Amino acid sequence: MKLKHALPLLAGCIAGGAFAQTKWDLPAAYPASNFHTENLVQFANEVDKASGGKLKIQVHANASLFKANEIKRAVQSGQAPIGEVLLVNFENENPVYGADGIPFLAASYADAKKLAAAQKPVLDKLLGAQGMKLLYTVAWPPQGIYVNKPIESVADMRGLKWRAYSPATAKIAELIGAQPVTIQAAELSQALATGVVNSYMSSGSTGYDSKTYESIKYWYDTQAWLPKNAIIVNQKAFDALDKPTQEAVLKAAADAEKRGWALSEEKNEWYKKALAEKGMKIMKPSAKLVADMKQVGGIMLADWQKKAGADGVAVINAFNKK
Repeated sequence: MKLKHALPLLAGCIAGGAFAQTKWDLPAAYPASNFHTENLVQFANEVDKASGGKLKIQVHANASLFKANEIKRAVQSGQAPIGEVLLVNFENENPVYGADGIPFLAASYADAKKLAAAQKPVLDKLLGAQGMKLLYTVAWPPQGIYVNKPIESVADMRGLKWRAYSPATAKIAELIGAQPVTIQAAELSQALATGVVNSYMSSGSTGYDSKTYESIKYWYDTQAWLPKNAIIVNQKAFDALDKPTQEAVLKAAADAEKRGWALSEEKNEWYKKALAEKGMKIMKPSAKLVADMKQVGGIMLADWQKKAGADGVAVINAFNKK
């Protein structure tokens, strides 16, 4: 008699298990072919596999679900349980988000990793206070100057129509005498083609993805900074997962971080070659241009430290110790 009652109960558990799958939408701002997005897709696949299909993550590339500057708010409010953001975009909200946008503070992959480690405790605290959790970060390749003419110094950059995508890049425009125009990655190709902007600072990756070589012919490899993308998750959404699925997410995130940094460094050289093949002149900056840009970086670092307060001091002290 007991067995007859047990069988329907067992069947109910199996049926219930079939509906226990969780689906997360992951908005991202960059094209499907970008290495960050490819890394996200691999992360999602690994979560699916490690969780036994209990958590399915759908990556929405190229700002198709939310615009770049809307993704953090979407994750914070629960509109999207997980998302990828460019940290420097949120410097006005808290200066610590902009630490990796200060020119020449951390201008190599080794230094960028040191800065990421120094930033992490403060980012964990900031995001935690907003109901979010940091899963991992991956740096973009080093930033150079895309410009429509040869330049030898900052003086040659005055009056340029300068694409600004973050508070730091807008500040650079102000300091070099250029005109900042706010353009996010998904709109960059059109802005260049129509002459809305004729210069900007970014990586070889962005130049290639946006086909900048069709509008601009010079890229100065200044290696000024390496901004990071961060994958953030809504804490309530994460807490709603069972323990094994949480562990699957954290393991896949750790693997994605390691893989993403290695991929960024590897792709840096590939992008430069690819741009050159498309007709872009890859230029070594003059000593004068480097000195001028380092002066800009010094002003921005001093300004950032004033705004960032105790958290900023903690980040810089940790960075300098390592």
